[in-house]
Amino acid sequence: MIRVLLFEDNKNFRESLSLFLASSENIWLTGAFPDARESVRIVKETNPDVILMDIEMPYISGIEAMMLLKKQKNNVKILMQTVYDEEDKIFATICAGASGYILKSSKPEEYLQAIEEVHLGGSHLSPMIATKVLTMFQNQFVKKQPNYVDLSTREREILNCLVKGMSYKLIADKCFISINTVCTHVRHIYEKLHVNSAPEAILKAIELHLI
Repeated sequence: MIRVLLFEDNKNFRESLSLFLASSENIWLTGAFPDARESVRIVKETNPDVILMDIEMPYISGIEAMMLLKKQKNNVKILMQTVYDEEDKIFATICAGASGYILKSSKPEEYLQAIEEVHLGGSHLSPMIATKVLTMFQNQFVKKQPNYVDLSTREREILNCLVKGMSYKLIADKCFISINTVCTHVRHIYEKLHVNSAPEAILKAIELHLI
């Protein structure tokens, strides 16, 4: 069971998402809160594996709450959710250490997929967000001189799939391998690139002209 904690200020959305998550076989919803003022205390008490964190909330934003949680040096993974897809918000969440970014317009199945991927140690970016991240990094952070990183052919193939915003399941189907094998390859990619998430891997891949 994946222990999930939800911070969401929209009452109707919070209640509907809570009902959906609570009814899911692999999810244990540890709590749902309208704001993140007490997020540090709540996380300590509920010990979630994955946090669904709304970006725009009263009192403190989801990004501010995430930064506070990261200071505690716990291993909780945070999946940011919002109705927005502006580049500045995407960039801010990535820089603050988010494990993924999902739009509230996503289908319920994508929420489950995102939670599972983040829990497995990966990062979730919807295709629309992945495209924006790729464009943003290309425009702002590309280095002139390439460097060599010893990625295997399979690792490069999977890295390109991550850049396209493909889920672990889609990557597994495309490459004719299991999801666990995808996770292993992604872990090796992170180790070789010295990163901890898919957005960081995409940035590093662009910097090093790997894609």
